Amino acid sequence: MQLRYSFRLYPSAGQRTALARAFGCARVVYNDALRARETAHSEGMPFPKTGDLSKQLITEAKNTPERAWLAEVSAVILQQSLRDLDAAYRNFFDGLMGKRPRMGVPRYKSRKDTRQAVRFTANARWSITPGQKLRLPKIGDVRVKWSRTLPSSPSTVTVVKDSAGRYFVSFVVETGPEEVLPEVSPELGIDLGLGHFAVLSDGTKIDSPRFLRRAEKRLKKAQRALSRKEKGSKNRDKARVRVARAHARVADARREFHHQLSTKLIRENQAVAVEDLAVKGLARTRLAKSVHDAGWSAFVSMLEYKAARYGRTFLRIGRFEPTSQVCSRCGVKDGPKPLHVRVWTCGACEAVLDRDVNAAVNVAKAAGLAVSACGAQVSRAPVPAPRGEAGTHPKPSTIRWEQAGIPGF
Repeated sequence: MQLRYSFRLYPSAGQRTALARAFGCARVVYNDALRARETAHSEGMPFPKTGDLSKQLITEAKNTPERAWLAEVSAVILQQSLRDLDAAYRNFFDGLMGKRPRMGVPRYKSRKDTRQAVRFTANARWSITPGQKLRLPKIGDVRVKWSRTLPSSPSTVTVVKDSAGRYFVSFVVETGPEEVLPEVSPELGIDLGLGHFAVLSDGTKIDSPRFLRRAEKRLKKAQRALSRKEKGSKNRDKARVRVARAHARVADARREFHHQLSTKLIRENQAVAVEDLAVKGLARTRLAKSVHDAGWSAFVSMLEYKAARYGRTFLRIGRFEPTSQVCSRCGVKDGPKPLHVRVWTCGACEAVLDRDVNAAVNVAKAAGLAVSACGAQVSRAPVPAPRGEAGTHPKPSTIRWEQAGIPGF
């Protein structure tokens, strides 16, 4: 499978200028190609092919005074910009045919976009120097903060500048079966929520870090300062970067939490089952901020690709499974319950069940995993005494002793 490894990039002042030039040239070629295709469509002409656009908008355009500066950057990133436009149109048409979720039509890129990216392939002759720097054509040797070793030779290199003004480089590498982990016996069901981020079928509850909630005070202060700056001023741009960096810290902390937890669960369990949540629907409710803060979709995606990478089994059950209504011990459906009911008693087997742990066990069972229901049972409900035996008897009863067969009374 293909994986993307991302590292922090620290370009010098001159290299930042060269990267800005590369971002701008790639954006101009993308917009020119989009304009050419829209014009052809409006005039009823055939859809221009990528090869024709490459010849017209890159090769021939470099010889004109208006686009002569395209020769200052690597031609590979301009070709990749045209391929990005092809991918955007392909996603749009696939969405219309129902092959994937619907996407909007490709839009023009603005130089005011806070996120910029360019991609280099092997044809660009990029390399990693003996001093562990990244050598990019017409940019130079850029310092990289290496946090781990690449498992294989990368096929493409993408340089990204995010909204916070940070630079990153990502490598696409191919991994083989050598990363498959030895088989283990545990199998796990996971119930995702807001009170606890994840509740496991073995009874473990993982608290939700709530990174956005914890950083709200700092974010409000930065956003308040941004709102007071004059539009178009340099101070406003500086304040915008401060807000973007505050949000980036929250996103980085959430991503790190997701990575650590997903790796731990995949390494320790042979099979993992989760419920397919309607995140878009929940994001339209009053719980929207908490739903986005949890980041369930990103976490489930990590579980899925890490399971494929390490040879584990990942299962996803339907969102309409009544996991919170069925007793995991006897299987009787007890009906829906309000959210404030966290512990309930089964009317059939009289087991006291924790709502979240019971749901996690049911998720695993619905996925066909061999999971015990012992983790879902808190205790057995107290059995009421018969009415004739309730209460205390300060004086011994002769009738009861005689019925018991004890002589002398």
